[in-house]
Amino acid sequence: MDPIIRIAGLTKIYDSGHQALKPVDLEIGRGEIFALLGPNGAGKTTLISIICGIVRPTSGSVIVDGHDIISSYRESRRAIGLVPQELTTDQFETVWDTVSFSRGLFGKARNPAHIERTLKQLSLWDKRDTKIKELSGGMKRRVMIAKALSHEPRILFLDEPTAGVDVELRRSMWDMVRELREQGVTIILTTHYIEEAEEMADRVGVISRGDLILVEEKSALMAKLGKRELALTLAEPLAAIPPELADWQLELKGEGNQLVYTFDANAERTGIASLIRRLTDLGIGFKDLATRESSLEDIFVNLVHQGRAA
Repeated sequence: MDPIIRIAGLTKIYDSGHQALKPVDLEIGRGEIFALLGPNGAGKTTLISIICGIVRPTSGSVIVDGHDIISSYRESRRAIGLVPQELTTDQFETVWDTVSFSRGLFGKARNPAHIERTLKQLSLWDKRDTKIKELSGGMKRRVMIAKALSHEPRILFLDEPTAGVDVELRRSMWDMVRELREQGVTIILTTHYIEEAEEMADRVGVISRGDLILVEEKSALMAKLGKRELALTLAEPLAAIPPELADWQLELKGEGNQLVYTFDANAERTGIASLIRRLTDLGIGFKDLATRESSLEDIFVNLVHQGRAA
């Protein structure tokens, strides 16, 4: 992996004494899509704000495309486009003017052709002469992305980019992110929508209470930590799980009509065959069975729960 971002021993302690980030070590590869997951207050926005030069770290270092964010602030910041959670832009400017102005802030020469391509890519071309205040929330979100792309950054941070956006617009943004990655842009995404990370990310990081508790390739993470569920629809409902079934990790659902067995799909023996034999011995019949793999959301919830318990 060719890292475009290198983070070493990064911490942030605010004047109040609150430690927003415990020591973070992380490398993000050039051209990858990296999803950072975590609940509210976990430290996602603090981490992004430090990398983007908005918040000063307490200790540690961040190198962005070969430039230190402190000693070479301007050079590192030029490499970055940031789409924040908040829709902050001049409401009385037109779409064209606000995106063009954002390019100028980074010292880039005027390039109307690039602005036009960006607006067309984001389905904003027809709105180029429209004032921001007249746009819908989804269109304003697109303008924020256009502003972040105006100076042709090599890295794009998307902090909860589809919050409050309808499903159709969310999926069109996913397509746009994939196109940007194909153009060589590195994407760092924070999201509450687990399906976004599952759909797009190459790697996933999970942060909880300022601690980066896991970084893993998405496919490897799901293979390593994912579980499967076997759901047995019973012929007759059970009032409780018989003690003779205590050797299996079972849960009774659906008013006693469904028995759910959670197992490790990668284990040498899943225990399914022996469970079914035991059910037969006990005279417990079933009408149907189905298996379901854990989603990234299941894994995320479990990891955060473990992090809180630690």
